[in-house]
Amino acid sequence: MPSQLPLPLGTKSSMTREDFITAPANAEAVAFIDSWPDWPVTFAAFHGPSGSGKTHLVEIWKTRSQAQSVSAAALEGSALARLDPDRPVAVEDVDAAKPNPARDVALFELIEKASHSRPVLLTGHEPPATWAAVLPDLKSRFSSVLAFPLWAPDDDLLAALARKLFTDRQLQVPETVIVRMVRSLERSPGAVRAFVAEADAKALAEGRSITLGLVRELVGTHETGSS
Repeated sequence: MPSQLPLPLGTKSSMTREDFITAPANAEAVAFIDSWPDWPVTFAAFHGPSGSGKTHLVEIWKTRSQAQSVSAAALEGSALARLDPDRPVAVEDVDAAKPNPARDVALFELIEKASHSRPVLLTGHEPPATWAAVLPDLKSRFSSVLAFPLWAPDDDLLAALARKLFTDRQLQVPETVIVRMVRSLERSPGAVRAFVAEADAKALAEGRSITLGLVRELVGTHETGSS
């Protein structure tokens, strides 16, 4: 069965619990979200590379808990004051924000005031124990936080991610396309996400379906460019 011709309909990733791809590498993080509101701690952290599902899990939690979210880079001064003191908080991309006294004081204050009715959930790329901080007390909190990893790539998870990304773009592709992607691409969620976007753009520009032949062309271009 040929895949459908791509149309410029726009792309929107579904962020529901039903759409989250659960695998052994992220099962503990998913179980933690599913256990809301019966969390055993007042603050926790998720870590993994871009595209591994951190934001998706945060969105699931926000829907269930009415939590608010803010990037760590913005969490200083008036940004902290604008947060609702009665709602849970997700602070995203902690280790992407350059540590500075204002950011660290704001983060430390949030964590110190966290409670079972207003918990704090942090996200970052690397394990929290490696996150930089200029405030020693905050560094200590990073080292002691209950943390869940969200990525350890295997074929099944890479394939499931590719299928979801194509579905988000309203595209159905042959299974041979998925198999070739998993076999050929860098084993990271970011690489899979970028390749799906590139394949969609190429198919649209050339008026083609996303077939094994198109994927082979793209893979060949990548291999030539890296040689």
